[in-house]
Amino acid sequence: MPLTIYNTLNRKKEIFEPLKAPHVGMYVCGPTVYGDAHLGHARPAITFDIVFRFLMHLGYKVRYVRNITDVGHLVNDADEGEDKIGKKARLEQLEPMEVVKYYTDRYHANMDQLNVLHPSIEPTASGHIIEQIEMVGKIIENGFAYQAEGSVYFDVEKYNKIHRYGKLSGRKIEELRENTRELAGQEQKRNSFDFALWKKADPAHLMHWPSPWSEGFPGWHMECSAMGAKYLGETFDIHGGGMDLLFPHHESEIAQANAANGHDAVKYWMHNNMITVDGQKMGKSLNNFITLNEFFSGKHEKLKRAYSPMTIRFFILQAHYRSTVDFSNDALQAAEKGMKKLFETVKLIGRLQAGGGSSIDVRPFEELCIQAMEDDFNTPIVIAHLFELSKIINQINDGKATLSADDLEFVKNLYQTWLNDLLGLRDEKDEDDSQVIESLMETILALRKEAKLNKDYATADRIRDALSKINIEIKDTRDGAEWVFK
Repeated sequence: MPLTIYNTLNRKKEIFEPLKAPHVGMYVCGPTVYGDAHLGHARPAITFDIVFRFLMHLGYKVRYVRNITDVGHLVNDADEGEDKIGKKARLEQLEPMEVVKYYTDRYHANMDQLNVLHPSIEPTASGHIIEQIEMVGKIIENGFAYQAEGSVYFDVEKYNKIHRYGKLSGRKIEELRENTRELAGQEQKRNSFDFALWKKADPAHLMHWPSPWSEGFPGWHMECSAMGAKYLGETFDIHGGGMDLLFPHHESEIAQANAANGHDAVKYWMHNNMITVDGQKMGKSLNNFITLNEFFSGKHEKLKRAYSPMTIRFFILQAHYRSTVDFSNDALQAAEKGMKKLFETVKLIGRLQAGGGSSIDVRPFEELCIQAMEDDFNTPIVIAHLFELSKIINQINDGKATLSADDLEFVKNLYQTWLNDLLGLRDEKDEDDSQVIESLMETILALRKEAKLNKDYATADRIRDALSKINIEIKDTRDGAEWVFK
C-alpha cells in the first residue's frame, strides 16, 4: 500500500506524493531554548524522528529542518511582554546568547540520549533576521500588513477577505473577534487578533536589530516562514509540530506564506498530540512539567524512580502520535517491562539453532510492519507485530516449532531493522555492559602500567597474555596502552 499521512489541513489521510520526488522537504518546529527540555518536548522530537527514519527507509532523500527559537517568542504569546530568552537572561544576569547556548547544548544532549537523529539543518531565528525582514517587506508590499509606531502587524481581516484565515484550525474570524481579549498595550492594532510581524523594541528589551521600521525584533511566527522558505523553498512537503502550535503559530504561518507569495507553503501538515498529567497538557505554562533530566535521574516528586531514555522513547511510541498520552509511573514501568521483553527476544534469536525447515511462516511480519508504518506511521501496531513475532520465537525455543537457517537470519534482520533502525530503540543493558567493560579495562591497564613502572615486567606480561586468551589485544603506544577486541 502507498504511504498515507493524516493531513491536519484537510482533516483526512492522504496518499503521500512529494513535490519533487525522490526529494522530501520537512520542517519541524523546535524548542524555545530558555529552560530544560521536558517530556512534552520529547514527543515531537521522537514523532518526527520516526517520520525522518521511515522516509529514508523508503528511499527518499530527506532534508529535515528543525529550528531553534532564540528570539521573538514573548512570555504571553500575545505580542506583549518580555521575550522568554530575554527574561531568563535578565533574571540570571547573563547575555541572552549565553542562555541560548546553555539550553541548546542541554537539549541536544537530551536528544542524543533519546537516540533522536540530528536534523539536516538546525537554523536559529536570530541567525535569520535578514530573511525575516525581507519577508515582512513583501507582506507589506502586497498590502496585508500595516505599520504602527515602529511595529508591523498582519492585517488578518483584510487577508481573510481574499484568503481564509483559520483553515488549518477551523476557527472563523467572527469567533476571533468575539473571543480575543483586548490587552493593554495593543492599541496599535486595528484588531486585537492581528499579530506582530515586527515589534519595535522598548529600551529594556535585550535583543534588537535595525530594520526599515524600527530597532526591534521579529514576531514569533515569522521565523518559521522565513527559514522554511530559505532552506526548503516557497513550497515544501511536510510541516510538523505539537498540537499546541496549530493555533496561532501554524495558522499564522499559512497566512504569512500566502500574503508574501500568493500560495500555501506546505502540502502536508502533521501534528502530534499532547502528553498529559492528570488530564492536563504537560507544559511550562501550567508548571506541571517534568524535565527529561528529572526522568533520567528520578529526582521529581511525581516520579517513583528514574526512567531511562529508551523507556521514555518506547513509552511515547506505544501510542499513535495523534493520540494523547497520559503520564503515570505505572505506564512507564509497563513500557520498560515490554521493551525489555523485546530485547530479550533479540538475544534469544542469537542463541537459537536452525532446524531442517520452517514450521511457521515468519515472512509476512515484514509486510505487516511496513503496512502499519505506511498507515500514518502507526508505531503501536508495529510494536504489536514485534510482540507477536516474539511469541513465535519463544515457541521455537521451547521446541514447539522450527525455523530454517534462512528464516532465522530473516527474523534477526527484521528485529534489527524495525526495533533498532526504524523505532530507534537501543538495548541499554548492552550499553551498561559496555561501560562496565570499559571501566574494568581501565583498571586492568592501570595495574599493568603500575607493574611496568615498578619494573615488574613478568606481571605486566601475564596481564597481556591473559587478556590475549580472551581475544583482547593490548597495544603499547607512546601515550600509554590501548586495547581492542581481536
